[in-house]
Amino acid sequence: MTEHTFEEKLENSKKILNQLLNPAVTLEESLKLYESGIQEIKSAQSMIEKAKIKIQIIEKNNNQ
Repeated sequence: MTEHTFEEKLENSKKILNQLLNPAVTLEESLKLYESGIQEIKSAQSMIEKAKIKIQIIEKNNNQ
């Protein structure tokens, strides 16, 4: 399985949200969508944290 980009994860999250807003979606489907959306968001947050750490390292190295 290939790792999606940050932007792809955000787009997937938006698609999932739109699906959740559909009143025809069953409770069971909603739960699966919700879980999938949370995983996408957590993964995107992790990517942001890794980027922040990288930036801090770069800035630290440039200030020395």
